[in-house]
Amino acid sequence: MILNRYERMIARRYLLPGKGEAFIFLVAGISLFAVTLGVAALVIVMSVMNGFRVELFDKVIGLNGHAVVQGYGNRLDNWRDIVAQAKATPGVTSAVPLIEQPLMASYEGRVEGVVTRGMRVEDIRDNAVLNGKVTAGSLKALTPGSGNVAIGARLAEELGASVGGEVSLISPQGQTTPFGTVPRIVSYRVAAIFEVGVYDYDKAFVIMPMEDAQTLLMLDDAVGMIEVQTADADRVAEILAPLADKVRRKGVISDWRQMNSALFEALAVERVAMFVVLSLIILVAVFNILSSLIMLVRAKTRDIAILRTMGATRRGLMKVFITVGLTIGTLGTVSGLILAQIFLYFRQSVVGFVQFVTGQNLWDPSIRFLTELPAKTNPVEVVAVTVMALGLSFLATLYPAWKAASTDPVQVLRYE
Repeated sequence: MILNRYERMIARRYLLPGKGEAFIFLVAGISLFAVTLGVAALVIVMSVMNGFRVELFDKVIGLNGHAVVQGYGNRLDNWRDIVAQAKATPGVTSAVPLIEQPLMASYEGRVEGVVTRGMRVEDIRDNAVLNGKVTAGSLKALTPGSGNVAIGARLAEELGASVGGEVSLISPQGQTTPFGTVPRIVSYRVAAIFEVGVYDYDKAFVIMPMEDAQTLLMLDDAVGMIEVQTADADRVAEILAPLADKVRRKGVISDWRQMNSALFEALAVERVAMFVVLSLIILVAVFNILSSLIMLVRAKTRDIAILRTMGATRRGLMKVFITVGLTIGTLGTVSGLILAQIFLYFRQSVVGFVQFVTGQNLWDPSIRFLTELPAKTNPVEVVAVTVMALGLSFLATLYPAWKAASTDPVQVLRYE
């Protein structure tokens, strides 16, 4: 939509009303502010929801894989053959044997439920989620037979344990006596403390070399499961279908959708619901643009009639008022995008400030899963929000512009 010189002059004049038109200017300012808030709120919420999904997916999948081959009775005796078959399956990038068992941990009289995970030393050191997340000690100290373990940061806080402390793991699978089974209690030295950022993992996981876990749980050379990574997480069921037939009698394959279905489905539903609800803010802002333009047309009826008698075309007048409305919508959209990026950049500081002012813990990791507020802006969604805001702004200008173009100069100027 190209405006000629006089149309640009009139549009500029109507964007900055003169004396006696302050109310129209106020309504237009409110419209711009409403569009800004609507766009910013929508981009912020969608970015945070995306951040939740990405962070949870990366960390949950990083520790549990795209799928696991779970042995019946939590035991796989011929796990080396299954690892070889998994690695030979097209689309599988890695297959890692694991031992995972819920146990009890005791430290100086404090007792907590834990999940003991046994991994090969090379797998511990190559794990992308654990690398760089060690807050104290070193994973290099975890070697077979050393009696060293790594525990989560939240678990260390609950137990009051630190690097160098002795943590006792209590396993119900102990020696059988005439009086029943005696629980097996083995002490391990805390060699490292890690914080991956997922509360449930940081509060429960105890990681040790696989050989030590086999000894603790009396598994001999067996493992509990095999973690499988694929080239495409969204096609994991299709990729692992051939492997499922081969291991049917030895174990069952569960992929990440089955293991975390409730969590990711809840995030997807909440994401759609928040988008719909927050879109209403932009819709309300657009109605403000509509009302401000209608008032502007009524206030400028005499000016419009004079312009018509001077040769202004209906199309030219429509372009003027469409430009005025679109300018408000565009400025509001751009301001909203800038505000959203500023908020997302300082999001953790904002959360801390609100917590300080209200005295409430707004970000409890035990409820939110993650220790920090995540955010990941999707360019496609930003473009969609921008197009929606500009599109609605354009639609809101059509009726006032048509009303201005339909002004009959004869009727308006009859008694002038």
